[in-house]
Amino acid sequence: MKYNTNIKPWVGYLILGLTVFLIFCLIFESSIQLPNLIAWLGRWHPLVLHFPIVLLLVAIFLGLTNNKIPKLLLVVATLSALVTAISGFMLAVDATEKGELLILHQRLGSAVAFLAVLWYLLVTLNLARTILIKVLQLVLGIVIFFAGHYGGMVTHGEDFLALPTIGKKSLIIPENPLIYAHIVQPILDDKCISCHNGNKKKGELLLTNFKEIKKGGENGEIIDETNYKNSTILKLVHLPLDDENHMPPEGKPQLSTSEIQILERWIALGANDTLQLSHLNSDETLVGLVRKLQQPTIQKDWSNLPEVDDEVVNKSNSNYVNIARFANQSKALNVIVFKSPTYSDSIFMDLEPIAKNIVQLDLSALPLGEQAVSFIAKCVNLEWLEVDKTPFTDEHLESLKGLKKLEIIKAYDTEITDKSLVVFKNFKNLKKMYVAQTSITATALDAFKKEHQNIGVDAGINPSLETFFVVKEKDTVVVKDEK
Repeated sequence: MKYNTNIKPWVGYLILGLTVFLIFCLIFESSIQLPNLIAWLGRWHPLVLHFPIVLLLVAIFLGLTNNKIPKLLLVVATLSALVTAISGFMLAVDATEKGELLILHQRLGSAVAFLAVLWYLLVTLNLARTILIKVLQLVLGIVIFFAGHYGGMVTHGEDFLALPTIGKKSLIIPENPLIYAHIVQPILDDKCISCHNGNKKKGELLLTNFKEIKKGGENGEIIDETNYKNSTILKLVHLPLDDENHMPPEGKPQLSTSEIQILERWIALGANDTLQLSHLNSDETLVGLVRKLQQPTIQKDWSNLPEVDDEVVNKSNSNYVNIARFANQSKALNVIVFKSPTYSDSIFMDLEPIAKNIVQLDLSALPLGEQAVSFIAKCVNLEWLEVDKTPFTDEHLESLKGLKKLEIIKAYDTEITDKSLVVFKNFKNLKKMYVAQTSITATALDAFKKEHQNIGVDAGINPSLETFFVVKEKDTVVVKDEK
């Protein structure tokens, strides 16, 4: 192969100087403290790293195919590789703890720079025609691949380049899960760990285990047990998406509304790792959120639902009405209505165009009237209904007998009585009902359970367990010590 050798002598001295500086940085890394301005330069590493990769790969291709390699191309590639390695060192030196991936990426990145320098040296010494240069090019290409691969794992998570699977891997949640281990940590693993793990400890915060979560990061604890609303982790997830402090950052998978609510309630209830679902009263919001996660995640066929345009969905959305598709372009909708200061049943008139697309409807804690109940009856494809903590009556339930697809109904803390059990029998697809704190008698409910063993009935916390808990202001659960 041929090289254009018309390069100024000072270029060699510059490459030598940068090489010596990089070696110095690597040897004395543990003793180096960078000024703020110099450390800031390290943040340019993700920008500049693409230049040497492209330039070196082009040069390698030309070399292996016995084409002419411009000396200027090799010079610029070598200089950019050195600058990239040095900027990477500056970026990594602020990390108090380095994971194995970051260390490996740093070493491979430095190896790329040194191999590029060796290539330049061989060309300068007119040894470019030897078999050694071919071997060097092959080795350099391999090192570039692995350096980039591990760099991607550091930035995006260890499974970033894992082969795609059919559907999302579902996590099996036990009947009586530990809230932290089975619910909270999997959420953090899915949405937060890519930036807060042993290899990439952003903000000196690790979210890989309970101990590290309680410890917090460089700005202190992220959980405020005295007032959960002041918890840093909750403040960050509630920031606008375009805010630079919003977590997860824009472009990363975001927490869903339910996931945020789970974090809020877990922190409000003391943020401990021993709390179980059975420890909670049935009217605790977290119970309903966990029960949703426990439902089978089988992809249903909603293709027979009517088409619904995004424009119609967006028009019906508001600060107090949250409407979301179950998946991209799905016809099935999940609707949550919150109580506004000026709440009126007339709000449901705006939802009538999408009534047949609603498969989940949450009207918890609303002062429901006849107009609201009439709207529910129009949701003929409804599978999940929540009317807990509402003035929902036997007559209201009677008017919903036409909901043939209803599978789950949450009606705890309502005004229903034994009369409603007759109506529940008519819901042929019913799988689960929540009827704690209602006027349904224990005798009638026991008889219903024996007759309909295929229907799960949640009638509230076991009274024998309730004596072990003291609920303070409905936000904190304190487990008594058993002597």
